[in-house]
Amino acid sequence: MTGSGAAGWFGVSARGWADRDVIRARLEAGADPNSGAYAFGGYNGKPLHLAAEWGTPQSVTELAGHVDDVDAEYDDRTALWVAVFAHRLDNARALVAAGADPWRPMMAGWSPGRLALAGPAPDLFPVPAGHPGLSPAEAATVTEARRLIAALGEFDEEGLSVACVANISAAEAARRLAARPADDADVEAALDDPWSDFDGSLRIVGVTDVPGGCVVTQPWGYVPSTPEVTLPLSVGTVCYSMGANPKSGNQGAVSRDGVLDDSDTHPGGGDAGGHLTADEILAEYLYQGQAVAYCCAAAGLRPSDARAVVGPPDLWLRLPERDR
Repeated sequence: MTGSGAAGWFGVSARGWADRDVIRARLEAGADPNSGAYAFGGYNGKPLHLAAEWGTPQSVTELAGHVDDVDAEYDDRTALWVAVFAHRLDNARALVAAGADPWRPMMAGWSPGRLALAGPAPDLFPVPAGHPGLSPAEAATVTEARRLIAALGEFDEEGLSVACVANISAAEAARRLAARPADDADVEAALDDPWSDFDGSLRIVGVTDVPGGCVVTQPWGYVPSTPEVTLPLSVGTVCYSMGANPKSGNQGAVSRDGVLDDSDTHPGGGDAGGHLTADEILAEYLYQGQAVAYCCAAAGLRPSDARAVVGPPDLWLRLPERDR
């Protein structure tokens, strides 16, 4: 029986990749150690890559002992790269013990070893003599990511939307949006129960000055992430926006100089494909699970705390009525 047969790797869950007995039983039943795992909508993924992300050192070691090449690449990366990116440090150590190369070049210059230098365990692998390590700019990016994530702290993103705009003030944002100050009573009603008049609540947004620009936020709706807000805000600059949809996750967009530049992004989602630039891969690594921080950093904003996001904002604004 092969990996494409009746057993293969079909139906192995994240928990299954962590169970050495499951891995061993599949291998004994004829599953192909080199391919046949479900990934990206098909069954041509590499089992070792999935074990590196979801498994244990024991399951990783089991698979690594059966593959043809422990450094085989899938989607432009090795299993060791996957383990480092996912912060599975014990799995990374198991792969190196099995012969994986931390300094194999890949992913826009981010070998597993270089990526680890930007992570929580920069001493994970010995740095080869003469290796340049992180550049000063990369090291500064790492330092700022740690500061920003700590400054924002933890908060509930569900239902929240933000627009992070570079190089304009809250007052300028209000002017560009043709917005007027919201009535205090309307703001209180929206904060208390936005669903009591949801259409009316959607016209209310908060805006706050932060170093580098401003943040437009709405704790209960999606409007700051829509083109009616992001396009005028981005004229002559850039706006990174995000809406936290409870059903479909964090939905992001990028607007530049009044034009939608990218849509259906997933800020903080950890998608670091080989099509990205070196700077983009580093950002994806640093801001996994940190959607708002990702948007702030991408726009060059440097808030000192979470007030611009969770409130109270500098200004509550009422947007003009428009057809949506």
